[in-house]
Amino acid sequence: MKKVQVLVIGGGPAGLLAASRAAQMGASVLLVEKNKMAGRKLRITGKGRCNVTNAGEIRQFIEQFPGQGRFLYSAFARFFNEQLCALLEAQGVALKTERGGRIFPESDSANDVADALVHYAERSGVRVWTGTEVTGLRFETGLVGRRIIGAEIRTKKGLEQVEASAVVIATGGLSYPLTGSTGDGHRWAKQAGHRVTDLRPGLVPLETRESWVSELSGLALKNVEASLWAGPQGQETCLDRQQGEMLFAHFGVTGPIILSLSRAYHEAKEKPVTLRIDLKPALTPEVLDQRIQRDFLKYQKKQLKNALNDLLPRALIPAVIQAASLDGEVWVSQLTREERTRLGKTLKGLTLTIKGTRPMAEAIITVGGVDLKEIDPKTMASKKTEGLYFAGEILDVDGYTGGYNLQAAFSTGWTAGEAAATQALKTEARLREARALSQIEAPQDRKEDDDDSEN
Repeated sequence: MKKVQVLVIGGGPAGLLAASRAAQMGASVLLVEKNKMAGRKLRITGKGRCNVTNAGEIRQFIEQFPGQGRFLYSAFARFFNEQLCALLEAQGVALKTERGGRIFPESDSANDVADALVHYAERSGVRVWTGTEVTGLRFETGLVGRRIIGAEIRTKKGLEQVEASAVVIATGGLSYPLTGSTGDGHRWAKQAGHRVTDLRPGLVPLETRESWVSELSGLALKNVEASLWAGPQGQETCLDRQQGEMLFAHFGVTGPIILSLSRAYHEAKEKPVTLRIDLKPALTPEVLDQRIQRDFLKYQKKQLKNALNDLLPRALIPAVIQAASLDGEVWVSQLTREERTRLGKTLKGLTLTIKGTRPMAEAIITVGGVDLKEIDPKTMASKKTEGLYFAGEILDVDGYTGGYNLQAAFSTGWTAGEAAATQALKTEARLREARALSQIEAPQDRKEDDDDSEN
């Protein structure tokens, strides 16, 4: 049986930071990763570029986690973007800041980030076992409740028992299952008495019913506003809106603002959902109408289908004309005011019918996870089982795109590792003290026994 003070399960961003911090605190640490290399999912994030964090302040970060953001305040206060950037740069990873405060490695290589964090863990004193799978956790029940005492793991040599004073579960969610995120951690959380909320795909593309969308596959739209609406026609309510860049795909729509909107889709609760795209969010309807009139004056001798090139990408023109119920063959000079108004309304609200999200395997993150009410936000410690900690995507907290989710993983991992090491070292100190007391008392007991025998 192998004994360590802290066992970390999962070699992603949360696990690597948890293990590193625990080792720096003076604990003996074993990091177990079932893939052949640590950080496998991290290596493909951001299409291989790895948006490690964002330059925003804590308050801005909290706002990017709808509903559950306040839970992260303590973790962010303990380890935030400045500390993360300093850590990576100290490991030789130069960083750059792009639009929206998004921070990337200058090399645009996620592998550089993952390799740096693995080396950081090893230099901190972490023992890293890859290609090693945890098959189950071990608990004991005492007078004060359930306590974790270790895990059973499968190595190339077979099954082995690992005894630990503290265990950090950082196994991720269900997204990208090929990288090892298969829900093991959720099963163990339930075994430890935790509630796991409904698991859904997050930051995921949306599928649409309109067939013409597939014809625009690959077309990117920049500086547009997209909003998600739920309810029957005429009674819709807005679920969320985002402004930025989106992309048409063969199945529907994707891109940064669509991925952020996808979280709100699940709030529709089986109501019909539509997506409205404001192609000219910077212009009021009145200003847009003036712009259309100027263009029509400029192209008055052309057909409508050839008079919108200054307003729209060429590939999008037929779809907008069709959505406005107009005839692309008509001469611009023949358009009525009502038809021009209808065109303007379509430009401010091109509508698509949403039929669902893409599957979990295509999601960037998982929505749902271990119920935050059962986790101490200051330490990431379980309120159900002593010695158990959670970090990263396994928790029921998720944010928008822009580097926020990775920072949450790093921050909760750092916090969990620090707390786990502190608890494990205190536990070992108590055991040493108890052993020392027993050794002191033992000779006295023997002396009393000898005295009794003489009488």
